[in-house]
Amino acid sequence: MKPRLQQKYEEAVRPALMEKWHYGNTLQVPRVEKIIIHMGVSSSLEKVAVDDAARDLTAITGRKPVIDKSRKSVANFKLRQGQAIGCHVTLRREVMYEFFDRLVAVTLPRIRDFRGLSPRAFDGRGNYSLGLDDQSIFPEIDLDKIKRHQGMDITIVTTAPTNEEARDLLKMLGMPFAEGK
Repeated sequence: MKPRLQQKYEEAVRPALMEKWHYGNTLQVPRVEKIIIHMGVSSSLEKVAVDDAARDLTAITGRKPVIDKSRKSVANFKLRQGQAIGCHVTLRREVMYEFFDRLVAVTLPRIRDFRGLSPRAFDGRGNYSLGLDDQSIFPEIDLDKIKRHQGMDITIVTTAPTNEEARDLLKMLGMPFAEGK
């Protein structure tokens, strides 16, 4: 069974985008390709900080994260080559649509004083990145087990060639962008 957001894309969003942008083929219509969630951890923290971040990311996404290691040693940052500095998960297909649906419908409204996401956080090629300050806004996280508050970066990769097409795609999928003044 397809996720709710994937059905919405296929039945309502894709035809609306075809009509608005005058695409000749349904394969030209932009779509969400993947979502990457990354949690960076300071190298000065104890070793279990990366394990805690990985445990939280597993609870949020339902997938085991990949541990990121440093490529170079940097003495000024007290960083050694091969030291764990964070973790990330890449979501595709059904899991991606389910995470996006939970992000838009449940998680973002739980942010204090939330007035919408910045519509200017696109990279020029149709990809959108947002940063969250705290992992505790996700309902999957048990607040009693949090040792340290950890932020994360979420990147939504689309096949849209321009920012405007990607913004229309994400807005039709339910992404709450702040209104410009």
